[in-house]
Amino acid sequence: MNKQILLSTPHMGDRELEFVKEAFDTNWIAPVGPHVDAFEQEFCQLTGASHAAALSSGTAAIHLALQLVGVQSGDEVFCSTLTFAATANPITYLGAKPVFIDSDRTCWNMNPDLLREALLNRARVGKLPKAVVVVHLYGQSADIDPIVEACNQYEIPLIEDAAEALGATYKGRSPGTFGRIGIYSFNGNKIITTSGGGMLVSDDAALVAKARFLATQARDPAPHYQHSEIGYNYRLSNVLAGIGRGQLHVLNERVAARRRNFEIYASALGNLPGIEFMPEATFGHSTRWLTCLTIDPATFGADREQVRLALAEQQIEARPVWKPLHLQPVFAECECIGGTVAEDLFARGLCLPSGSNLRTEDLERVIQAIAGASEFSKNTEQQEIARLLHSTKEPRC
Repeated sequence: MNKQILLSTPHMGDRELEFVKEAFDTNWIAPVGPHVDAFEQEFCQLTGASHAAALSSGTAAIHLALQLVGVQSGDEVFCSTLTFAATANPITYLGAKPVFIDSDRTCWNMNPDLLREALLNRARVGKLPKAVVVVHLYGQSADIDPIVEACNQYEIPLIEDAAEALGATYKGRSPGTFGRIGIYSFNGNKIITTSGGGMLVSDDAALVAKARFLATQARDPAPHYQHSEIGYNYRLSNVLAGIGRGQLHVLNERVAARRRNFEIYASALGNLPGIEFMPEATFGHSTRWLTCLTIDPATFGADREQVRLALAEQQIEARPVWKPLHLQPVFAECECIGGTVAEDLFARGLCLPSGSNLRTEDLERVIQAIAGASEFSKNTEQQEIARLLHSTKEPRC
């Protein structure tokens, strides 16, 4: 039986264990500690952010970011629709309501023109959103300059969800460092990992200090336990921060490996009829965190789901592109501005195995499986037709 090829697995280096051992040797196991401080500082040096707070997850970072910019119950927050639910879930934690914005074709991220038009229309009726959350998807930055410009025009804070884009650039600068607050994720499937963790960054030192305060149960500076605000248990542990420090050392290598995966896929499959890869926008450098493609079933001979099943048949994990949030049952009552681009990308889009630890022979297996997916589809359809014919034979009297 073939070894299973997974979508994106953790890839450890040589330094992580040294930092973890140091945490054990010094008994710094609890949240906070020297590795946490060093991780924050080293992360700022790498991204160009001014200040950072290491947290338990990217979702926790979004939650705090929304609270820090003043989002409250009843507010509206504009949000990318083509993303994972964790981007929008924290909006609802605060009793606010997401309004989803469609993607553009250039980079699959939030369409700046739709955002600008939506803000203009809201301004005319005196109902501007409390914040905008833009996602940098699959390792590629959104076209951030016009988004920042639109938000600044109406004095609306911009939160950047760069969970999938650490190591990418926009005009030479790290996505996540343009808005009021940026967030990153170190989940196990991300380009680097702490097993679970996140980072909140900002140029506003007081705001990041407030994030740390809220993330440690909002404990007031007193010799006893005193709390004047509701806080959260959101700080990253010193042990996991040690893993993160080790992972930062190999970030450039991990980006190079994932871009190599993409180049191999694109070279082998790019000329197949009906196959198109997620474009790399001219304004930035993508990490290719996940290699994504779209499939035209009429031309290729199989649709996205048939290709996914053909891969699964050979123990290869692939996933559809994110289902747009405006199509999710939990957000069915929320408004969406546009939506057809994201819907089309979901209907035809597939994410291929993209881990930085994949071997050349793993990639070749994936390529061969995709190339043969059309034939697999035909066989599957024939089997289904035979089953239906068998099940609809005339019953005996």
